[in-house]
Amino acid sequence: MSAARGATRVDRRRSKLGDGFAAARTRLALISLLFGLAALGWWSTAERMAGMDRGPGTDLGGLGWFIGVWVVMMAAMMFPSASLTVALYAEMTQRRGLWRPLIFTSGYLLAWSVAGVVAYGAFDVGRSLFGSDLSWNAGGRWFAGGVLATAALYEITPLKDVCLEKCRSPLGFLVGSWRDGRRGALEMGARHGAWCMGCCWALMAGLFALGVMSLVWMAFVAALITLEKTLPWRRSVTWGTAVVLIVLAVLVVVAPRSVPGFVVPDSSHHARAMNAMR
Repeated sequence: MSAARGATRVDRRRSKLGDGFAAARTRLALISLLFGLAALGWWSTAERMAGMDRGPGTDLGGLGWFIGVWVVMMAAMMFPSASLTVALYAEMTQRRGLWRPLIFTSGYLLAWSVAGVVAYGAFDVGRSLFGSDLSWNAGGRWFAGGVLATAALYEITPLKDVCLEKCRSPLGFLVGSWRDGRRGALEMGARHGAWCMGCCWALMAGLFALGVMSLVWMAFVAALITLEKTLPWRRSVTWGTAVVLIVLAVLVVVAPRSVPGFVVPDSSHHARAMNAMR
C-alpha cells in the first residue's frame, strides 16, 4: 500500500511538473510570437513610411491607407509591453487552446483601430476648420508645442496613474475583468486596449506633434510606453517622461532645428508626400 501511494505521489508530481513546463512553453511561445509580430510590424512600417516624414502636420493620406499603417504601427509599438498580459491570459485559459489568446490580442488591436479612426477624424476636422492657421510659420509650432506640453501634464494626473496601474498589473486586470468564451476574450482584449489608450493617448498625441510618419519618434514614444509599463519605479518614470516632453515642447517652439530627428515642415514636399500615401 505504502509503495503504491508513493508511486501515486511521484506520478502526481511528474504531472504537475509537466503541466508547469507546458505552461512555460506556451507563455514563451506567445511572447516570442508577439515580439516577432512586433518586429515584422517595424519592418513593414519602415517600408511603407519611407520618405513620408514631413514633421508635424504630415498629411495622413486616405483613411484606408492610414488605418492599415496605424494597425501595423500599434502592433509594432504595443505588442512588446502587452505580451506579458497576453501570456498570463494564455496560462489562465491553457486548456482551451491558443485561439483565446489570439482573439484577446485581436480585441486589443480593435480598440487601437477605433482610436486610429478617431485620431484621423480629429486631424481631418482640424485641418478643415483651421487650414493655414496651423501652418508651421503661423500657429503650427505653437500648436505642436502645446500638444507636447499637454501630454507632459497628463503624465502626472491621477487618471494616468489609474490607467497605468491596469497595464502594470495584468493579473489584477484579468481577474477583475474576466469574461468567459470567445466573445469574452474579444471583450477583455478590447478593454485592455481601452485602458492602454487611457494610459498612452497623450503620448500618441505627442507623436502626431513630432511627426506621426517618423520612425525615429515612433521608436521614441514606444520606448517611453514600454518603460512606463515595465520599470518598477513608476512615479520616477512618469515624472521623467513629463520632463522630457516639456523640454521637447519648449525646443519645438523656440529652436525646432536643434531637436535631433525632428523635421521642420516644408510645404514644398507636401504634394509629393500626399501622392505617395494615396
